[in-house]
Amino acid sequence: MTARSIRGMAAATLAGALALTAAACSNPGSGGSGHGAGDSVVVGIAYEPETLSPLLGYGKDGNSKIFDGLLAFDGDMKLKPALAVALPEVSADGLTYTYKLRKGVTFSDGKPFSAKDVVFTYRTILDKKTNNPSRTELDALKDVKAAGDDTVVFTLKYPYAPFAERTVLAIAPEHVAGKQDVNSGPFTTRPVGTGPYVLTGWSKGEKISFKANPHYWGGAPKVKKFTMAIIKDDDVRATRLRSGDLDGAILPPNLAKGFRNDADKKTYEATTYDYRTVTLPTHNKVTGDTAIRRALDIAVDREAMVDNILEGAGKPAHGPVPTGSEWFTKGTERRHDLAAAEKILDDAGWKRGSDGIRAKDGVRAAFPLWYLSGDKLRQDHALAYASDAKKAGIDIRTQAGTWEVIEPRMKHDAVLAGGGSPGDPDFDQYQLLKSSLGGDGFNNMAWYDNPVVDKALDDGRRTDDKAARKAAYDTVQRELVKNPGYTFLTHIDHVYVVGDAWDGLSTQVEPHDHGLAAGPWWNVEKWTPKK
Repeated sequence: MTARSIRGMAAATLAGALALTAAACSNPGSGGSGHGAGDSVVVGIAYEPETLSPLLGYGKDGNSKIFDGLLAFDGDMKLKPALAVALPEVSADGLTYTYKLRKGVTFSDGKPFSAKDVVFTYRTILDKKTNNPSRTELDALKDVKAAGDDTVVFTLKYPYAPFAERTVLAIAPEHVAGKQDVNSGPFTTRPVGTGPYVLTGWSKGEKISFKANPHYWGGAPKVKKFTMAIIKDDDVRATRLRSGDLDGAILPPNLAKGFRNDADKKTYEATTYDYRTVTLPTHNKVTGDTAIRRALDIAVDREAMVDNILEGAGKPAHGPVPTGSEWFTKGTERRHDLAAAEKILDDAGWKRGSDGIRAKDGVRAAFPLWYLSGDKLRQDHALAYASDAKKAGIDIRTQAGTWEVIEPRMKHDAVLAGGGSPGDPDFDQYQLLKSSLGGDGFNNMAWYDNPVVDKALDDGRRTDDKAARKAAYDTVQRELVKNPGYTFLTHIDHVYVVGDAWDGLSTQVEPHDHGLAAGPWWNVEKWTPKK
C-alpha cells in the first residue's frame, strides 16, 4: 500500500475514528444541512487527511478543492492545463520540462501566484527535513528553477516517462507556508491556495467545510458551500444519507443497493485501480515463508469475493495492476486451486496437526490479520480470506483496530490493506514493493524484499522507452507469482449515492484514495443546479 493511499486511510489515510455526531449531521455546513439545502452540498466520506498542506502530501494527485497544480486531469484522465497555460515543453532527451504559467491568478488571500511558489513547493517537498511520505515520487527531479515570474523549468536526473502526471501536485504559497515550520505550522490545518474553494473549518473526526472562492481563475463555483462529513462507519453513513442529513456518500455495494428505488437519488459506479490485499510480513515466521505465501495465493477464492462481498462491483485482483490495464502481465492470473495449495504446503513440510492446522519445525501456521474498524468491506474480505485459509490448514485470527493500533504491529502482523493508483505502474508499485521503503510509514507494509523486483522497479522508472518499461513491470508481476509478499484479493469499483439535485456529476478512473479527492464531486466546482 502506498503512502498516498494509506495516509489517505489513516489519512487516507490516508483517518479520524469518530462518526459524525447528530449535531454535526444536522448542521454540517454551518448554514446548509444535507439534502436540498439550496446552494450547499454535504457528502459523507470514510477517511480524512492527516494534513491539508501540499508540502506534506495533500493534493498531490489533484482535485484538492483548495489548491491547483500546474496540470490537472479531465474526466477521461487526460492531462489538461491548470496553473500552467499549456502542457509542458519537453526536451528531446526527456530531461527538461518547461511550463508557462497562467497570469493574473491570486491566492485566496489576494496575493499573486507566480513561478516562485512552484519552485518553493517542489524544493520544500524534496527537502529531507520535510515530512512528506511521498517524496520518492519525485526521485527523478534534480532541480526546479524560475525563469521570470511566469516560467518554470524542471530538470530531471533521468528520463522519467510520467513526470508530467506528477505536476498535478498542488502548489503552496511561499509567502505563507515559507514563513513557518513546514511540518507543524498553522498552514497544515489552515491553508491558503489558488483553488475553487476556501477552507472554512476542519473539525477533526467530524467534517471539513469549504466555501466557494468568488475570485477563482476558473470561475466562481455554483455550489457555494461544500462540506465533507467524516463518517468512518459504513452503516452510519448509509443511515445519515437515508435520513436526509447528507446529499451524497460513498457506500459499500451491499448498502448502496438499498437506494436503488429512491427516485431522488442516483447511483454512480467508478472504475478504479483500488485493490484490497493482505500483507504477508517478511519478518513473521509464518507469513514470511514462501510456501505459505504461494499456498495462500491460490487457496483464496477471489471470484467468490467479487460475487458475494462486492455484489459484482469489482473484479479479482492478481496483483496491483488491474487485469484490464495495458500494463497487466498476462499469465500471472492466479487460479483458485485448494488441492494445489495443500500440495505446496505438504511438500514444504507444513503438516496438519490433530486440529487440522499445519505446523513446521514447531511453528504453527497461524497469524493475526488486522482490518480497520468500521470498514465493512475490509472486514468481509478479512473473514473470507481467513475462511479460505482455514481450508488449507492455516489459522488466521481476524482483529479490528484503528490505524493507531495497527501501524506499530505492521512489521510482524498481517493487515487487510488497500492501495492502487491509475496513470502509471511506477505510481503504486515502487512504494508498495521497494525493499528500502520497508518500515517507512505505510510504504511497503509487508517489508517485501526481492532484489529482482528492486532492480525492475528502478529500471521501470529510469527510462521513457515504453517497451523497456513494460518488460520491467512484467518482471515485477512474474516475481510476485513466485514469491508473493501480499495476497491481492479484489479490485473494487467505488459506489456512490447522490441526491439528484445537480447537473455535471461524473466519475473518473479512481485511485484507492476515494471520497476526498475522488467521487462524483471531483469536479464539484463545475456543478450547476437542475432547472
